[in-house]
Order: sequence, then C-alpha cells, then structure tokens
Amino acid sequence: MTGISRIFGFIRDMLIARVLGAGRLSDIFLAAFKLPNLFRDLLGEGALSAIFIPMYTDQKKDQSFARNVFSWLMVVLLGLTLVFEICMPIVIWILAPGFADDPGKMQLTVTVARIMFTYVIFVCGAAFLSAILNAFSKFFLAAFMPVLLNIMLIGALLIAPWIAHGAIIYVMAGTVVLSGIVQFGILWHRIRMRHFGLRLIRPRWTPAIRQMFRRFGISIVGSGFYQITIIVGTLVASFQNGAVSWLYYADRIVQLPFAMIGLAVGTVLMSSISNALADKNMRSVHIQQNSSMRRSLMLIMPAVAGLVVLAEPMIKYLFEYGAWTPASTHAVAVAIMIQAWVLPAMLVSQIYSKTLYAAQDVQTPVRTSMISLAVAAVIYLALFPVAGYLAIPIGIVISGYLKNALLGRAVRQRGLCHIDGRTIRAVLAFGGLAAALGVGLYFVPVTNIWILMLAIGGYGALYLPLALLLDRKI
Repeated sequence: MTGISRIFGFIRDMLIARVLGAGRLSDIFLAAFKLPNLFRDLLGEGALSAIFIPMYTDQKKDQSFARNVFSWLMVVLLGLTLVFEICMPIVIWILAPGFADDPGKMQLTVTVARIMFTYVIFVCGAAFLSAILNAFSKFFLAAFMPVLLNIMLIGALLIAPWIAHGAIIYVMAGTVVLSGIVQFGILWHRIRMRHFGLRLIRPRWTPAIRQMFRRFGISIVGSGFYQITIIVGTLVASFQNGAVSWLYYADRIVQLPFAMIGLAVGTVLMSSISNALADKNMRSVHIQQNSSMRRSLMLIMPAVAGLVVLAEPMIKYLFEYGAWTPASTHAVAVAIMIQAWVLPAMLVSQIYSKTLYAAQDVQTPVRTSMISLAVAAVIYLALFPVAGYLAIPIGIVISGYLKNALLGRAVRQRGLCHIDGRTIRAVLAFGGLAAALGVGLYFVPVTNIWILMLAIGGYGALYLPLALLLDRKI
C-alpha cells in the first residue's frame, strides 16, 4: 500500500508539473505545503509514533493510556494551529525569505499556508490512529490513507483547465484540508469498529504521560533538527528562482524507492522488534534485522543505479509537458544523480533507529540526528555560493552517511544489533551486480517513454533473478 501511495503521489507530481510548471505558482504551493508536512512528520508519523508504540506495547496495550495520549495530542494540535495561523507571515518569511523579492509572492504563500495548516490537526490525529492499528499489526488501512490525499489532489488538478490559473492553488489547498478530514474519519470509524475503546477524555497528567512527554521532548529536539535542516534548505533554495520546485521533484523521485522499501520495513520492524524486546528474545531481533537488511538492500541497490543513469530521460519523458521546461528537466536530473547515493544509508539507518526506538532509547537517535543534520546545514550554507541549489543534495548525502555510521556504532555498543557475515557478503554482491548492469544501462539509447519503460523493465528482469540466486548461494 505504501508503494501504491507513492505511485499515486508520482502521478500527482506529474500533474502539478504540467499545470504549475516549476516557477512562481509551484514555488508558492510547494513552500506552503511543506509546512503542514513538516508538522505531520514531527508530531504524527515521526517522534510520537516512535515513542508511543513501544510504550503502548510495554503497557500491554492499555486503552486508558491510549485515550489519554490521544486527548493530549488534540489539545497540543489545536494550540499549535492557533499560534501558526496568527504568526504565519513571520513563519513564511523565515521559511522562504527569497519570496519577498517577488511582489505578491510572499502574501499569496501566507494565504495558502493558512488554509492548509488546518490539515495538521486531522493528519496528525490520523497518524496517531494509524499507530494504534500498527501496534496491533494492522498495517493495510493505515498505509492506504496517503493514497486518498493523492487521489483527491489528482482530481483537483484534472479540473484545472476549467479554473482560473491563479485560483487553482486555492482549490488544491482546500483539497489538502478535506483529505485530512476524510483520512481521520475513516480511521476513526475503523478504530471504533475494532472496539479499541479510543475516545476523547479530559487529559490527565499521569506518570506514564509524564514519561512519554519527557521522551517526546528529547525526540522532538532531534526531529526538530531535521525540520530545521529542511527549512534551511528551503531558505537557501528560495534565493534561486525555481530551485524550491527543482529540489522538491528531485526529493520526490529519490524518496519513491525509499518509501516503498525503507519506510515499509521500518513500520513493520517497529512493531515486531518491540514485541521481541518485550519478550527478551534477542535472537528474533537479530534475525529480523539481518533479513530486513538483505532483502531491502537487494531492492534499493538497483534503484540507485537506475536513478543515476536514467535521471535525465526519466524527468524529460515524465514531466516535460505544458509549463515544464528543458532547463527544469536538467536541473532536477542533476539533483537526483547526486541525492540517489544516499538511499542505502537511509535504509540501513531506518533499521538501526527503529531498533533503538523499540528499545525505548530516544536519546541516541536524537543525538545522532543533531550531529548529522547540523553538518548538513553547514554544507548547505557553505556550498550554496559555489554550487547553488546542488549544495542541498550534496549535504543530504554526506550527512546521511554520517548519521548511518553514528547509529551503527550505537546499536553495536548496546548489543542491539549483530550483522552476520552472510548479510555483508550479500550486500556487496548486490551492489556489484547493480553497478555492472547499470553500466550496461548507460549505453541504452532512450529516445521516448516506451524505451525508458523497456529499459527499466529489462534491468529488473535481469537483476532480480540474479540477485535472488546470489542471496541463496551466499
């Protein structure tokens, strides 16, 4: 379902590129959309889920604890929404100061951001309901929810020809909010049907809530550093016209394989490793880690090779229509060629961090995030005068491998992870095979979208059987 969600997201991005191009209107919408997404990651799918699920499992899935956490979350979300609605002009000026140079761009971004920020209440509430379902190993419906956002935005973009060009971003902003309401409503109905006993109550300050907020506060610092780094990247890119859009599309393409593989693995591992640690079954933990690492890296390695070799024709034949220009195609492709190298580090870091969170160790992931993301921000600022917008993907790659190294050392020191020789040999073999086939792919003349699809399909048809054979023989 995560894969289906990302495919619909990809279609959505193709339509945004066709309707808005990679200029003023797309910069406004994407900058405004980034704000609720940051809070969704921070409060919904990030720190809260990583802390709540292990504590919920450790407390034998106590429903009174879940009700109390849910009620506190709603209070916090309402307060945050009120503050940001009032302070939105200042927030957008901090997020994208370069917009002030274009008359009307800053004001329009503030208006669109105010409309979309109410999405935070519903999508973070939906993420909490998803965390409860995931704790009971119910993954399907929660993973399907982002599909609704993409389907509804696709619908809004399809009616764009009948809407005034400048008005389409208002329609898209309203659609985002409506999708949050629909997601929350569906998940709430599912929770009630499963008789999990979740409902709003008067929030109570209990020892468990105090412990959760303490851990959440520590984790929010690490997650906050990530959000600050994203903001710094957007801030830096806003001084180069079109760069906010270029980096958005590059990141979306690179995130597609990571979401389909890395995030899906992390979601399941959070629940299964939490259960194994609660049972003190370290053998099960190690088996799950090694199996996840082998299988997921087997799939991510060819994605790296394919993105590096085929970035330019992919963007050209998927996005270069309507308002999209060849210059935008080249700019996005170069960013992809750089950022794709971070995918293996992101995937392994996901396994390490989920293990630490499952062990209720919040401080270590936070500390590593602070170090690596501070390095990323320094790289952005230092390289931008020389490399322009490409400073951001360069910083992402360097900081990604630094974070992976720090997390790997931490889990090994705590005895929470043991990567066996078979996994190491398999990963090296997958990397060599992906690189060899990638060299062959470089010489394929891609002149239209059909040859592009055949090249990708042929690469997969060659790689996967050979990789599975290597995995069995090693």
